[in-house]
Amino acid sequence: MATAKTLNQNRLLAALQLLQLNPLIDTIQAELSTGTCPGQSILDVEFATAKTFDINLFANNYRPPSVSTFQRGIELTEANLLGQGDGLGIYYSNTDGSNVVDIFYDFPINARNGTVGFYFNYTDSNIVERPFNELDIEAKSTTFELRYRQPIIQTPTEELALGVSFARRQSETSILGIGFPLARGADSDGQTRLSILRLSQEYTRRGTQQVLAARSQFSIGLNLLNSTINDDGPDSQYIAWRGQAQWLRLLAPNTPVLWRSDIQLSTQELVPLEQVGLGGLDNLRGYRQDALLRDNFIFASAELRYPILRVDNNKGILQVTPFVDFGTAWSSNADELQLSAETLMSLGLGLRWQYGDNFRARFDWGIPLIELSSNKRTLQEHGLYFSVEWSPFR
Repeated sequence: MATAKTLNQNRLLAALQLLQLNPLIDTIQAELSTGTCPGQSILDVEFATAKTFDINLFANNYRPPSVSTFQRGIELTEANLLGQGDGLGIYYSNTDGSNVVDIFYDFPINARNGTVGFYFNYTDSNIVERPFNELDIEAKSTTFELRYRQPIIQTPTEELALGVSFARRQSETSILGIGFPLARGADSDGQTRLSILRLSQEYTRRGTQQVLAARSQFSIGLNLLNSTINDDGPDSQYIAWRGQAQWLRLLAPNTPVLWRSDIQLSTQELVPLEQVGLGGLDNLRGYRQDALLRDNFIFASAELRYPILRVDNNKGILQVTPFVDFGTAWSSNADELQLSAETLMSLGLGLRWQYGDNFRARFDWGIPLIELSSNKRTLQEHGLYFSVEWSPFR
């Protein structure tokens, strides 16, 4: 796809640079020489494949206190399962009150890196937080998604891709083993069923000193396959948009600054499966995970990663990470029974340790600048987060 009948060396070079960015290729070398016939050229390419199988073991305290914050798990990935550049991933994690399984598979279908695939999630949660643990509250949810992604612009420094997917999501809640609606939108047995069409757009721009990544997604709830439809309250018919962006700028060697933003806007009240959480390591350090669960939110964060220790010829790097997080969340329903908009803000300091590609650890301390009621029973609720990851095959 890089050249037509007439050789274009610039296009050929760009294609080779794109191949070098492919995670399946470790190294690639190419030599262009004159052919035996007039106007003929010979391209000799040598490459070495990268490792495609990976195991990642992890432990952290990122889960909500309602199901116990301490999480441990394993992630298995194979980036070339059938030798066609197809990728399979299997993820499992648990806490004292939850089990989560994620499975994904993507298969390339054309020379421009278009892929089709599926994603599956199963989550089983039991409330273990006092005093609600006495009620034997259980929640189960499943998600199955078919997806198609197609890059339409691909250069060594830029990529624009479009995607479409259809998702089926179901959840059920129970008390003392009996189905019961614990959230708005569920039926009398505590069940919610959603059919969703998602349209996504992704943009990435890479440079020697910075990387910009942005993603936009429109979610359109449909009345299909016995989806939940209510006369009053949230159901499977809705429209929501989510936009995410990250900008990483390298100020000096191993000294990046990271800006992040995340927005969700919805025209209607959403069922909990499609709401967004504010609070926790991912978007508001200093507060418990999913401290606020709403239809809409706006989040922004800035973080500096400054190296303070290097060992073993820079193979091991310790960075100190000052940060500031801000977020606000609100409901799309103006009904007086709905929770009003709330704003949270925090600042803090963290440590990140990385040794090669195999071992990573981090510790963050977030200080809330706006108080929010919490039981303060866990490290997370005191603004303390930790994680350890080990990938033995990298």
